[in-house]
Amino acid sequence: MGGNTVAQRLLVVSAHAADFVWRAGGAIATVTRAGGQALVVALSYGERGESGELWAEPGQTVDRVKAIRHEEATRAAEILGAPFRCLDWGDYPLEAGREATEQLAAVIREWAPDVILTHPERDPFNPDHPVAYQATERARQLASGAGVASAFQTVPPAQVLAFEPHQSELCGFVPTTFLDITPVFPLKLRAMEAVASQRYLVAYYTAMAERRANHARRISGDRSIQYAEAFQRLLPQVVRGL
Repeated sequence: MGGNTVAQRLLVVSAHAADFVWRAGGAIATVTRAGGQALVVALSYGERGESGELWAEPGQTVDRVKAIRHEEATRAAEILGAPFRCLDWGDYPLEAGREATEQLAAVIREWAPDVILTHPERDPFNPDHPVAYQATERARQLASGAGVASAFQTVPPAQVLAFEPHQSELCGFVPTTFLDITPVFPLKLRAMEAVASQRYLVAYYTAMAERRANHARRISGDRSIQYAEAFQRLLPQVVRGL
């Protein structure tokens, strides 16, 4: 996701099962459509705090909610061309101790991504999103050995970007990258619609993609951009020219 380069191996880490759909569905589809590979990892199903509509059903259970969320997220990821994996750490509160962090670091070593997308560091309205960021950042550092030789297996350092949160200005989110997702937006829309337990978010994130496209058009002069996603680069980008 630097310049015109498309990631070859993308890892998306989200706090809850469906976070990836709204915030990075276009990025995932862009990578897979270009012949790359993407993996979606959710740290929880969001069974407690992200599944309110499911809990309106009489006799609902945690196991049933998790099963529904797994089915929805798997289907959404499939539409975008990626596998879905949930580590099932629980939500509200999401907690990530040493064992959990090492589990995520193992996933990063296994997948060896060149780009990682996750939540930004702050979110005053969601207690789980900052935890997901912290866990991802620690796991990334462990998996890459902080850029030096280590006593354990390491993988090359990945680029790290935060995807856009629901309340951008209150999360300290400052876009540094706009991704044109116009060619793949029909896939993102289908993926969003597959998450029936949070269907109310489809209109919100469709409108956000249109607003970000307006910003991208003004910056680039490319009038063909109709839908875009915004990202904030968390590590400096290394280039051979400007």
